[in-house]
Amino acid sequence: MNNLFCKYCQSENIRKYGLVKGIQRYFCNDCKRKFVSTDTIPKMQTPTKVIADSLNMHYEGMSLAEIRRNIIQQDGNYVSKVTPYNWEQRFTKLAIKEAEKYHPKVGDTWQAVNNNFGGRKKLLWLIDIIDRDTRFLLSTRLSHSRNTKDIALAMKEAKDKAGKSPKQILTDGWKGYQDGIELVFGSETKHVLSTLFESKSVSINIVERAQGNLKERTKVMRGLKTFKSMQDFLKGWAIHYNFFRPHLSLHDKTPAQMAGIDFPYHNWKELIEKQPYNVTARIPIKDNPTLRLSYKAPRITPKTPKLK
Repeated sequence: MNNLFCKYCQSENIRKYGLVKGIQRYFCNDCKRKFVSTDTIPKMQTPTKVIADSLNMHYEGMSLAEIRRNIIQQDGNYVSKVTPYNWEQRFTKLAIKEAEKYHPKVGDTWQAVNNNFGGRKKLLWLIDIIDRDTRFLLSTRLSHSRNTKDIALAMKEAKDKAGKSPKQILTDGWKGYQDGIELVFGSETKHVLSTLFESKSVSINIVERAQGNLKERTKVMRGLKTFKSMQDFLKGWAIHYNFFRPHLSLHDKTPAQMAGIDFPYHNWKELIEKQPYNVTARIPIKDNPTLRLSYKAPRITPKTPKLK
């Protein structure tokens, strides 16, 4: 069968089972399940490449509506309006889970920046903390303000991810930074204004270029309707930025590579394909055809008859 196998039990004892909307289906003679080609995930008809392209396009700046239109035009796959969003939610959670296994080795100088967007009626703030040496995004926080508490929460997230405290943090001088830095790091971390570094001929152009990339998120986030959907997008965007997006200033390496992380997946497609089906599928999948799922009936304790 040209190296085709059952995606549920990995058996090669399969046969063709007709076409549905022009898509070839197969039937497994062992586990008695139907499926489409093996380049898709169980219970899904869309190839993993299309799903990976959708994730990449969204985190690179395309709206979900534009992605859906592109899939229809390029692949002839008439997906629903919510399908690209569901893909993003499902596989971003998987990426976050994998990324949490690694901790970056960052330098001693970090840069903290904040930007607002959303207009007058819906003003939101993005607080980012970046390692200057590796360009690794240690924290990206969305909030309704940029007070000391919000700054401190972003600093705490960066400290937990890096597993260390920096010697100095460069900021633009916003008053909330001084107290936020002191609350989290104490006196061991120095708060330095970026203008002071410039006067000492210490270039921060690299960080400014990184911040320019961070600003590209806002045009996508304006199309998201809820605060939670924006937060979810930021989590996935941070994974894309740190682990999958090569930077010209890093000689086409990712911040994760510069931070000493040997991430086994180089893009969204590898993240989806290299995961076992029992991880990516929505239903229980057998890892080995020799293993069989067994059902053990619950033990029922007979009731003691009441004495009359």
